[in-house]
Amino acid sequence: MRTQEVHCGYIPLVDCAPLIIAKELQFASEEGLELVLVRQPSWSALRDRLIFGQIQFAHMLSPLPIAMSLGLSGPKIKTDALMVLSANGTMIGISAELDQKLTAAGWINDFASPDPTLKAIAAVTKQPLRVGVPFAFSMHRMLLEYWLRHAPDLHPDLIEIVTIPPPQMAEAVKSGRIDMFCVGEPWGTVAVQQSGATLILPSTRIWEFAPEKVLAVRNEWGQAHEFLCDAMIRAIHKAGKWLNDPQNLPLAVEILARSQHLDLPLHAIEPALSGQIVPKLGTQPHHVDNLLMFHASATNFPWRSQACWIAERLAHWHDLDPETARQVARDCFRTDTYRDALAMMGADMPGASEKVEGALAVPTAVASTRGKMILGPDRFFDDAVFDFSPAKLSKN
Repeated sequence: MRTQEVHCGYIPLVDCAPLIIAKELQFASEEGLELVLVRQPSWSALRDRLIFGQIQFAHMLSPLPIAMSLGLSGPKIKTDALMVLSANGTMIGISAELDQKLTAAGWINDFASPDPTLKAIAAVTKQPLRVGVPFAFSMHRMLLEYWLRHAPDLHPDLIEIVTIPPPQMAEAVKSGRIDMFCVGEPWGTVAVQQSGATLILPSTRIWEFAPEKVLAVRNEWGQAHEFLCDAMIRAIHKAGKWLNDPQNLPLAVEILARSQHLDLPLHAIEPALSGQIVPKLGTQPHHVDNLLMFHASATNFPWRSQACWIAERLAHWHDLDPETARQVARDCFRTDTYRDALAMMGADMPGASEKVEGALAVPTAVASTRGKMILGPDRFFDDAVFDFSPAKLSKN
């Protein structure tokens, strides 16, 4: 089969796995694509290369296409999220010094309790807490701020959020530049192994089903190259399904560890895929359910309700009209393109493009095209729900 070359930028994180697997296991070539993966040093560099057409696709933070379409991150460029590449997969951690302060105050790290951990942090914080996140427009920052705002004793002036590329997070902790961080795997585990950091929460303890990365394209390019977009969606869908099989974990770890991809030892990569996380050197692993998701529970579906949740945060941060921000966000998450691309494969699709975020406490059967779809859990730690129903927003 004749293939067409396409370039996709990515940041070296475990959640870029669907792209790497799509290339290495020939899922992309089966769809007529010669997939060239272009490693990037930072999210801003990746964004700029997409804007200037140096890459056609991007492994992108889920809020970033919406921020770009709103003109909040560089020039206003209408950008589409064709599908979700991964859900969850990030870690909140602290420096050894902050860990010592918390432990001395009686805090016990069970790696699972947002409220007691937040109260403990607030109690020992007397000067600004420097918190590292990979980018301003990231799910990392959104989940972190969503959690931190529940501590009334932790004044906003005591939180200083700084941007640090994921591969530099461990060194930032080790050098004392930051006291806390939220970063995608494997860089939380690397911070534990290389800088003595302590992981205090997986992101799933804040929101159990948060869209982490998406496959992004410039809208103008995507409209002109619908066939290539459809082919890319199908290739990644196959890769995500392959990654969902536990039997494939050893090979997945070996492929990701290669020098042309993440270039890290197996023991740094394996925890994210197995869900077995060591919060601190010398402690036993903790198993985290749904730590990093690539396929199950309709992970890849670009839910417009999730896009609206992101838009609410952006509107609040930047004093935007919420309704306008929501509509832009809904247009970015291309459920229509996703459905069209996978229709020929007979993939099971949700019956609607929106859902009540945070409403599912347990895995739940929902209406779908084949009647076999199970969603959830997707709770927020504070039991909030976000209902972006047709009564509130215009119909699809």
